[in-house]
Amino acid sequence: MLLQFLLRGFLFVALLAIGMSYAERGEFLSEYRVIFIIGAVLLSGLIIAVDSWIPRKSLQAISGVFFGLSVGLLIAYGINLVLDLIVSTFAPRLMDVGNGVEHPGVGITRILVGIVCCYFCVSFILQTKDDIRFVIPYVEFAKQVKGQRPVILDTSVIIDGRIADICETGIIDQKLIVPKFVLQELQAVADSSDKLKRNRGRRGLDILNRLQSNTANVEVQVLDEPVSAHEAAEAVDLRLLTLAQRLNGRVATNDYNLNKVAKVRGVQIININDLANALKPVVLPGEALTVKIIKAGEEPGQGVGYLEDGTMVVVDQGRNYIGEPVEIAVTSVLQTSAGRMIFGRMEGAGSPPRRKPASSQSA
Repeated sequence: MLLQFLLRGFLFVALLAIGMSYAERGEFLSEYRVIFIIGAVLLSGLIIAVDSWIPRKSLQAISGVFFGLSVGLLIAYGINLVLDLIVSTFAPRLMDVGNGVEHPGVGITRILVGIVCCYFCVSFILQTKDDIRFVIPYVEFAKQVKGQRPVILDTSVIIDGRIADICETGIIDQKLIVPKFVLQELQAVADSSDKLKRNRGRRGLDILNRLQSNTANVEVQVLDEPVSAHEAAEAVDLRLLTLAQRLNGRVATNDYNLNKVAKVRGVQIININDLANALKPVVLPGEALTVKIIKAGEEPGQGVGYLEDGTMVVVDQGRNYIGEPVEIAVTSVLQTSAGRMIFGRMEGAGSPPRRKPASSQSA
């Protein structure tokens, strides 16, 4: 902030000195000194106001404007050379090469050609900056990030809490970024009148404090950037995706809808649920498992149990063993949107005993 203040002060003094030099040493009369000083002050104020009105500049846009102006001036120079040849051939009276004097219309035409070429080149570059690519040298109007890409945390993944356990393992060594608007949303949930939401919000704050205290394994940064009024009015999910595109980062979330929207906008997502499913042990048909039957299944004779990671196991002929651990052989594995299901059969178990008819029992 101090450097920005000094830079604006230097601009003000420099424009003021230029205005005074015009009045003192230029061809203008000294009585216009006050007008030039006031004009320099107004010009410096206008430039500083425009600079303050646009708080966040885009290096990508500045590069596009610079490259467009360079190409536009180069094209205008070539066109002006052709224009000089045409004028000297077909209208030599408009250009007196010997005395170095030319018709004012020729000079105005040159200025017009330069302005038009620069405008079209800058407009073309800004509209197609994502598609323009050069081979020699390899230039692309895209943000290049050195090092690892940051991971931006969503509210859902902070409340979930498994991200803290993952960071303690040392697998994630990227910087974790918590935007200020996500922290505000988390605080609003913690202050909710609903008991369930309040507990979830407080759990999220505890998980965030746990992440910040784990400085040995991961770096956590609470990002507070000035945003425009349009971005402030957007939903939290859209602001997350916009921030990820600007930082070239990835978003960690458990939100299914946010995952779909991110794919449309080209933002990479780290889904903790998908990560948990990928880390589950692989079970192949024919392997032996030990599972405790918890309840009866939907089909006759079936029993249902669960592994330690929550995977459902459907055991054929296991209904009579509810509450007991049994040895089963895996017959098939089914992967669904809700998770993974394992089907198995009890080893060495025969058919369940059949009940006798009531007539035979009475007899």
